[in-house]
Amino acid sequence: MPDGPAPADEYRSGLLDRHLAFIEALRGAGLSVSLAEDIDSVAALSVLPWGERATVRDAFAATLLKKQSHRTTFDALFDVYFPPMVGDGVGRDGGEESGEDGAAGQVRDNAAALQDFRDRLAEAMEAGEYDEQQMRQMAAEMMARFGAMPGRGPGLSSWSAYTALQRVAPHELTDRIIEALLAGGMDEGEANRAAARRVGGLTRMVEDDARRRIAEEKGPDHVADVTVRPSIDKIAFTSARRADLEEMRRQIFPLARRLATRLAKEQHARRRGPLDFRRTVRASMATGGVPLTTHHRPKRPHRTDLVVLCDVSGSVANFAQFTLLFVFALREVFQSMRAFTFIDHVHEVTPYFRPGADPADVLTDLAASTSHAALWGRTNYGRAFTKFDEEYADALGPKTTLLILGDGRSNYSDLHTDVLRRMAGSVRHSWWLNPEHERNWGTGDSAAPTYGQIVDMIECRNLEQLEDFVHRIIGPPTR
Repeated sequence: MPDGPAPADEYRSGLLDRHLAFIEALRGAGLSVSLAEDIDSVAALSVLPWGERATVRDAFAATLLKKQSHRTTFDALFDVYFPPMVGDGVGRDGGEESGEDGAAGQVRDNAAALQDFRDRLAEAMEAGEYDEQQMRQMAAEMMARFGAMPGRGPGLSSWSAYTALQRVAPHELTDRIIEALLAGGMDEGEANRAAARRVGGLTRMVEDDARRRIAEEKGPDHVADVTVRPSIDKIAFTSARRADLEEMRRQIFPLARRLATRLAKEQHARRRGPLDFRRTVRASMATGGVPLTTHHRPKRPHRTDLVVLCDVSGSVANFAQFTLLFVFALREVFQSMRAFTFIDHVHEVTPYFRPGADPADVLTDLAASTSHAALWGRTNYGRAFTKFDEEYADALGPKTTLLILGDGRSNYSDLHTDVLRRMAGSVRHSWWLNPEHERNWGTGDSAAPTYGQIVDMIECRNLEQLEDFVHRIIGPPTR
């Protein structure tokens, strides 16, 4: 018999190595995967058909993920370690093999080929019934024909999603898609949203296919380390891309709803007041004087007023908007809520947070109101605090929690710490959420250390830290 492991043993060893590398990549992206969950995923795969990729992916997700917000990162890594195809995949015209000139014997890339592909892409995206599988095939063809970067230097990839998207420019097809959907009976708002979803979906598919090809070229570990972004709840507000912001917008209200439900349960569990000795002794008479059941005096629930004062200058605008949306979604756990925005002037935005308002509409209103928060256009915290103290001091009181949002960068202006100290002294609690990493506080024009001596300053760079903070201020008390 020949030396070395049998082919089946080699296959199992390779699959095990790929599985372990996938688990480590998940952990490296910030997803917490325990050993028990790892074992559960293997146990699930032992009773499922391995030939059905979608089933395998869902089994992994069901056993390894704890949050729905992690699914995007999980799917990206799953596609890298367990790709749906290799190379250009199966030919797209009757299963023919692709030649040197392109897919299925077509010319790979010239002006006529580009226009032909754009016409076919537009036709597919205009269809009333959106075929996701067809779009994935077109994304693979788009990368193969227009995203190749042959002959690049050492360390550089031979594939570029950016190049493919720039050549084909699917965003320029949006008006054509909307026109076709309107002709198919959709109303204008629905057609606009559907067109945006389809263009955005194709963009993600092209980026996924580029990662798959680069993983074949450089190995999946390289792609996991370099190109796969962290889960949406760990992406910094200040560095989020447009697609990230759309995903955050979808996540913000469900995240707040889950947190509100958990907080309600915790508050209910803490609702018992001090022991009612008389009722406990009276009830013990039924059990021969043994107090099997204790009775407690009712505890009066406490809900605080919340005042939010946030910087909406360009560098922190995304952070301010999403934090305001998140706190607004938790408004029922507060007695009342008032919100103000500023750059160097103060503007109240409480009326924009209407019960039942669509988050997209709220964000649009907030963005449109930014001009009211600026007088000279340069961030000035000291001036903003002074204006708030002059015009809205009645918003603060002994039952109020004051929440300030911003990076504390005030363009070297007068900080007016005396005003902030007076504001903080008039409320029950005061907190400051800073979207910058703590290591950057105090650098350049950052006044974070100075203001941090007056108000508790907390690093809050992503959704995960935001959720942790809100749970801290209205969750169970520390002992």
